[in-house]
Amino acid sequence: MAKNKFQNRGDNKKAGGPKSGMKFRGITQQLVGAFIIFMVITWAYSYIQTGKNTPTIPISEFASLVSQKQISSITVAGDTITGIKEDKTSVQSKKEANASIFQTLSAYGVSTSTLSTTNITVQGEKGLAFWGSLIPIILPILFLAFMIWWLARGIKGANMQALSFGQSRAKIIDPNDAKEKVTFKDVAGAKEAKEELMEIVEFLRAPKKFIDIGAQIPKGVLLMGAPGTGKTMLARAVAGEAGVPFLHLSGSEFEEMFVGVGASRVRDLFDMAKKSSPAIIFIDEIDAVGRTRSASIGGQGEGREQTLNQILVEMDGFEPTQNLIVMAATNRPDVLDQALLRPGRFDRRVILELPDRSDREAILSVHIKTKPLAEDVNLKVIAERTPGFSGADLASLMNEAAILAAREGRKTIAQYDLIRSIEKVMLGPERKSHVLTPKEKKITAYHEAGHALVASCLPDADPVHKISIIARGHAGGYTLKLPFDERRLMSKSAFLDDIAMSMGGYVAEKEIFGDITTGPSNDLQVATNMARAMVTKYGMSELGPIALVPEGDNQMRGIYGKDYSESFGEKIDSEVKRIMDEAWQRARTIILEKKNALIAIAEELMRVENIERAEFENLLIANGITPKKREEVV
Repeated sequence: MAKNKFQNRGDNKKAGGPKSGMKFRGITQQLVGAFIIFMVITWAYSYIQTGKNTPTIPISEFASLVSQKQISSITVAGDTITGIKEDKTSVQSKKEANASIFQTLSAYGVSTSTLSTTNITVQGEKGLAFWGSLIPIILPILFLAFMIWWLARGIKGANMQALSFGQSRAKIIDPNDAKEKVTFKDVAGAKEAKEELMEIVEFLRAPKKFIDIGAQIPKGVLLMGAPGTGKTMLARAVAGEAGVPFLHLSGSEFEEMFVGVGASRVRDLFDMAKKSSPAIIFIDEIDAVGRTRSASIGGQGEGREQTLNQILVEMDGFEPTQNLIVMAATNRPDVLDQALLRPGRFDRRVILELPDRSDREAILSVHIKTKPLAEDVNLKVIAERTPGFSGADLASLMNEAAILAAREGRKTIAQYDLIRSIEKVMLGPERKSHVLTPKEKKITAYHEAGHALVASCLPDADPVHKISIIARGHAGGYTLKLPFDERRLMSKSAFLDDIAMSMGGYVAEKEIFGDITTGPSNDLQVATNMARAMVTKYGMSELGPIALVPEGDNQMRGIYGKDYSESFGEKIDSEVKRIMDEAWQRARTIILEKKNALIAIAEELMRVENIERAEFENLLIANGITPKKREEVV
């Protein structure tokens, strides 16, 4: 019974989810349709009448034609006489209503012998002519009645849509739907999150053992993590494991241009869930309606605050034995209202972090189930080369690899496809039409060689895995450096080495060509932001342990002012400038001391355009530089 109830309600929501202005568009379409039908009927009637356009002549002239035997047949319908001439044309005339055709024609001198040789047909008064005379009267009446009925039906539908305007648009996944069902087996990685959520599953499966001992399961579970880490998938897996209905919608679906609609939809959503308990309500991107409440100016945000207030009221109204769990997801937990996060509401918080290397390998194993792989595929290598990738990034990686293989007419996905798809996901597709001039190619080669050389000579910089001067996305070339091991913490020395590595391309252009181009612009932005974060956020500067960039949503701080004085701002700027100057000097020292290695790397890049890690390390060894090993990286 629960299955049918959910399916019917879900269908009603899909069919009755009006948008602003939909009813007006529907009525307009019906008016246009009625006008078209009217024009078609008018044209058809005109065509029929045109087809019956027979000339009418006096009865004396008609009798004369009969006497001259120019009419071969006569049809009498009431007082109308229609004659067919020898040339197959027809003429009409009128006779007296009470006189027969023989009396009328005889009175005008037509002989009896002539009438006997003429084919005469007499029709009744209620024949075709009678109905033909009624059609011009009945047809417009029928058309007007049809148009009134059609418009009334449209207006009724619009009224029904208006009544359903405040109803919830939640989509429902039935627990018995095998195609939509997701379990923990379908979600790789996130071991700690799964263990935390197993309590929710156990409560939904067997709530009595918790209630008997006086335990209350959390009413709300907030899933927090970066985009693409699998928050929505994990929420669906909880419903799949527990075997309960899953009602899900986005936070933005509560909001409309009318104040109060969001609150109405919240009430309807919770009513649906309560009637189908046990169930899970999932609100994705809850920060769309759950932001911290503030004094609104001119009614701004009033509708969102009413929606938030209604969510708070509904979550407080739960009964302990209701078996109803509210789950929500966000990647901005810092902006949520504290009333949402207090005990009794979203008091259970589950953090989903980016997957580590073993988790990435497990996620890749899930995505290859429907994809044929070649024998040379090594998922461990792919997992090592994708630090910082989310689950969504890895899914996109596997899809891009399949597209590359299919484009080249192959039936299996090779390791080479996976390697190329990593770069495509990270940087974008190759811009083959972006052809560099010989001078631009040389500048780009030395620029990327400068990055790679500086990174290889600094102890805390990540090792270089690939250098390329093939344009991808917005980058004219790129140097791919990846850590040997997963890194959770960044040290001050690692920041300083990364800033110096970012300055490598700038210094190489300046020292080799005596000029600089727009190529290092993004490098300078990245390095400057990193240096400013060291000063204002991490306390890694001469200004000491101080944080000047508070956590949270501080976009309005630029309008209302900064958290420090102008004099202290000058100290921050000078400290950032000092870090950048020292990084520039370190990069310049390496470039000048290892200039032969720089030239060798750049010339090889101009020749082959791509240098992988093994070839790059051979170039370093040939120029007296020892490549980094795993144990040397701190």
